[in-house]
Amino acid sequence: MRAAIDLNSDVGESFGAWTLGDDAAMLDVVTSANVACGFHGGDPTVIARTCRRAVDRGVAIGAHVGYRDLAGFGRRFVDYTESELADDIVYQMGALQALARRAGGAVSYVKPHGALYNAIVTHEAHARAVIAAVAAVDDALPVLLLPGSVALEVAERRGLRGVREAFADRAYAPDGSLVPRSAEGAVLHDPAEVASRVVRLCEKGSVLAIDGSVVPVPADSVCLHGDTPGAVELARAVRAGLERTGVEIASFA
Repeated sequence: MRAAIDLNSDVGESFGAWTLGDDAAMLDVVTSANVACGFHGGDPTVIARTCRRAVDRGVAIGAHVGYRDLAGFGRRFVDYTESELADDIVYQMGALQALARRAGGAVSYVKPHGALYNAIVTHEAHARAVIAAVAAVDDALPVLLLPGSVALEVAERRGLRGVREAFADRAYAPDGSLVPRSAEGAVLHDPAEVASRVVRLCEKGSVLAIDGSVVPVPADSVCLHGDTPGAVELARAVRAGLERTGVEIASFA
């Protein structure tokens, strides 16, 4: 049984007149907030408000950086050069740093978003770009990454702290990758099921894949997607399940 685990969630992704997720409620549950930086979601006012709420609740602020794909919500691969992608990551981190500082907080980690997160599981050039950008801004910042990913290897070679992440509401393939969102059953919606798999993760260090096989998942943080239908109910069920088993919930950052 793990002694402690971090719960993180993607927040600050609303834009203008469009609201996505219940950030205020989610920030009452999680310990780390992956705040959108404007390229896949979020606008300056939304991001600033999210930073203030995180600071008020003592929730760690992370830069949720992604491909410049607002129309596709950052879920489409973008064929950047390595230097172009690094520039975009630095730009996003800088914007969030300024807004977080004004709110009385600070960026304390980085988590890639969507297609970028999935790409750097195997795409070494984009993985190098992300890690180089983080190192250039602040090489003390941890980076949330999928266990076994190329990006995790690159981070460790560069001397950055890679934090291994599991997903509460996403189905796993037998090889430990996430089942694509386009596939049936890729996103889990039952609070009891989601809570049970997170408790199993903390007890046994593994999850059941979509085919029923056991997948080892060494993780220090669990993601609760803020845009999943019923996200807050899922998050509350996970937190309650962990608290019942005696697992401390605390940010890795």
